[in-house]
Amino acid sequence: MAATTNTEEIEEVERKEQEVTNFNEFPPEVLIKHPLQHTWTLWYYEQDKNKSWEESQRKITSFDTAEDFWSLYNHIKAASELRPGCDYSLFKHGIRPMWEDDANKSGGRWLINLDRKQRASDLDHFWIETLLCMIGEAFNGYSDDVCGAVVNVRAKGDKIGVWTANAKNEDSVLEIGLKLRERLKITSKVSIGYQIHKDIMVKVGSQTKNAYII
Repeated sequence: MAATTNTEEIEEVERKEQEVTNFNEFPPEVLIKHPLQHTWTLWYYEQDKNKSWEESQRKITSFDTAEDFWSLYNHIKAASELRPGCDYSLFKHGIRPMWEDDANKSGGRWLINLDRKQRASDLDHFWIETLLCMIGEAFNGYSDDVCGAVVNVRAKGDKIGVWTANAKNEDSVLEIGLKLRERLKITSKVSIGYQIHKDIMVKVGSQTKNAYII
């Protein structure tokens, strides 16, 4: 009986050692989440006639690791699947996706316009690349100046805007725009413009003047 007990104990120890060995065979990145430099919040807008524009902005969730970002992204509708009139906004935690927020009011946005045909071919690709640039701090030392990004899905054509904190910081604004153009592989034939939020608020007519164009 004693011999049997000893054998069982030895087998149990060996089994546990094998479990530890198997555990150690996993690369560390499988076991440890990758923290992001900032916490980000996803917002969703859908027009509700009974609510103001601001009240219709719904805060969905916040995340601060790469794994949590992908978990969220893979469980929500793609931008191209949203109904016309709806928006997604991804902003640093504590910044609301509106011009009046203290973090945004002195800034502006790089605006990428897409026609309706591009919704099927380019919209989702442009949006995910924009998000990865932001959460990955890919703007060549100027990522702290990025507040967030918005995708507007509209019947006449969609828009992606990348919002920055200070429209007067030309070096930062231009570097962010150039990096965005590079990552999205926007051809040199297509110009993208930067609009200052204060100019949008006081615009006359349907067009807002671009402060920068690349």
